[in-house]
Amino acid sequence: MACTSCSTNDGVPNGCGSNGSCGTHSCGKLSVFDWLSNMSLPEGQAPCHWVEVRFKNGRKEYFYNASFLSLYVSNPVVVETALGGYDIGKVALTGELVRIQMRKKSIDATVESAKKIVRKAHEKDLERWEEAKAKEPQLLQKCRETALQLGLVMKVTDVESQGDGGKAYFYYTAEDRVDFRQLVRDLSTIIGMRVEMRQISLRQEAGRLGGLGICGRELCCSTWLTDFRAVSTSAARYQNMSLNPQKLAGQCGKLKCCLNFELDQYVEALKIFPEGKRIKTEKGEAEVQKIDILRGMMWFTYRDNRSTWIALKAEDAVEMMAMNARGEKPAALEDKQIVEHTVKIEDLVEIKDPIEDSLTRFDRPKKSNRNNKNRPKRWGNKPRPEGGNAQNNGRQK
Repeated sequence: MACTSCSTNDGVPNGCGSNGSCGTHSCGKLSVFDWLSNMSLPEGQAPCHWVEVRFKNGRKEYFYNASFLSLYVSNPVVVETALGGYDIGKVALTGELVRIQMRKKSIDATVESAKKIVRKAHEKDLERWEEAKAKEPQLLQKCRETALQLGLVMKVTDVESQGDGGKAYFYYTAEDRVDFRQLVRDLSTIIGMRVEMRQISLRQEAGRLGGLGICGRELCCSTWLTDFRAVSTSAARYQNMSLNPQKLAGQCGKLKCCLNFELDQYVEALKIFPEGKRIKTEKGEAEVQKIDILRGMMWFTYRDNRSTWIALKAEDAVEMMAMNARGEKPAALEDKQIVEHTVKIEDLVEIKDPIEDSLTRFDRPKKSNRNNKNRPKRWGNKPRPEGGNAQNNGRQK
């Protein structure tokens, strides 16, 4: 996958130089566009030496560039770890935008306690890193088998190996608290590595595994969404959606995060709608059957004529209900009715041939081949009998 600036020339990627895995545009996983890259620093301000490094499945951490290395996006680097050893990741962001990201996420920028970038990754470092990543499926299978033998109620979903191959991080989900101390001891003995278990939520699990949503695009949690806000069923009620759990739930089993994206617009649009559901007129009492929030329309029906729906603007409905509050009754809803324009198919399609352009031409039954049974058989390449074909053999004089 690549953006438009990473077009290929005879199979060789061009553009930002990320070799088809663009880290400066939106085609990367959880990528950030550095909109401050072309701006010069104010006079007297020191440049930011912090670097954002990305690891497996979009996990990002911040490291201090103590050696002041010249780093660019997608450069592999060797970084320190908290408990010794080293890890390998790729540079995701540099420059002043890193300072803003750290301030936004409330990350301590103290240099003395910061983890540092050791060096740029060499070829041997990358080979060892690839070997460690190739063992991850086996490590995941062994962890699942060990947890099943110990009877732990947990779901191990992913594993991430450290760059030096000395430690493995296992990610799991569980409804209750799990005592995995015995699991860590047994698993460390089996695989010969240090083991660390990390519990994640169901939304984080879906973000790490990835997938496609019902909209046809990649999951928001695996592409750009980093903060998971609470989603309630009231968001679906405000948007006039049916409370169907199968349609409202995402791949994580929770309510979709996209229910919050347009919630503010719906709440603002609902302010013009009346709180009541009935209008008393001289013709009779009417009730609300349907509302269109974005168009600002409401449909009413009389109690004695449920089959006829009358469309009104929300402002007109508010005015009529205000008349009822004052003890007055409007004459009828038809005085403010909105006649919706209906388009016929004949107005959109120019029918030239009633048979070829008919919308139901494929519904006609096929013609029967019963008449073909009485037709004479063809002889093909076989020699014909003397005197002609089989039909006129008896007619020869």
